[in-house]
Amino acid sequence: MNATVSVSHLTKSFGRFLAVKDVSFDVYPGEIFGLLGPNGAGKTTSIRMMLDIFKPDAGSVTIFGGEMTEAKKNRIGYLPEERGLYQDLKLEPTLVYLATLKGMDESEARRRIADWLKRLDLYEHRAKKVQELSRGMHQKVQIVSTLVHDPDLIVIDEPFAGLDPVNTRLIKDIFEEQREAGKAIVMSTHQMFQVEALCNRIVLIDKGVAVLYGEVGEIKRQFAGNAVTLEGQGDFEHLPGVLEVRRDNGAWHLALETGVSAQDVLRALARRDDVKIKRFEVAEPSLDDIFISVVSEGRPAEEEARGA
Repeated sequence: MNATVSVSHLTKSFGRFLAVKDVSFDVYPGEIFGLLGPNGAGKTTSIRMMLDIFKPDAGSVTIFGGEMTEAKKNRIGYLPEERGLYQDLKLEPTLVYLATLKGMDESEARRRIADWLKRLDLYEHRAKKVQELSRGMHQKVQIVSTLVHDPDLIVIDEPFAGLDPVNTRLIKDIFEEQREAGKAIVMSTHQMFQVEALCNRIVLIDKGVAVLYGEVGEIKRQFAGNAVTLEGQGDFEHLPGVLEVRRDNGAWHLALETGVSAQDVLRALARRDDVKIKRFEVAEPSLDDIFISVVSEGRPAEEEARGA
């Protein structure tokens, strides 16, 4: 299967600041691909080079089998990090205008927009000014503008921002439908549990470098043993070799530094008189654990991960 997007060795500097260094990844039809990283890691710069908003200093991008063209831009839906709607205009005319910018006929745009507004419970608000809508409504309107022209490549940055659980579930269902329809979806988000639920593969960028790349399941297997779950009484904070401690449903979850084993943690706990352990087990690491481990330690995992 040919990749919808192929990013090869992209590099970009702004003055003396190296924002992206030698980043490569592919995105295929029928997958949701996670583009991850901490703030300032180079994710947005990578997206903008991918979409021909920024020109790379080195490297190349292939979209739909070749270089970017104006016609290809009409096959892309982009929900950027910085939202942009005309606040003083009414909702429906704003969406119609944005759809025509993607080459849609106005009458067809109005028909599709009506369908989307009904599905997202926005139809009764279509005559309101954009500034009169709630934050969650704004987010749903942005998603309509991203999808209304039926794009083959969908690039979405923090798609669940401002949404309540009901609307989050609705938007997830929509993205699943788009994937099943063969669309290629690039999703950038800090919500790791959403990445685990939706993404087939990921790339993790840190300080401009791709430090992890591959299938989510395979990456989690590579980091097996880097997390511990335990139940008991006492203080489980400030243990040597533990990056993060969090409590969930009465159990403690510990993310471990690379090279620290569960046995190391168990021995450290056994030396403490102020704790009682009822359950102790090695846990499958979450993407949160892996993210924290790689980013906190600056682990040079690129070469290892590219074999994933």
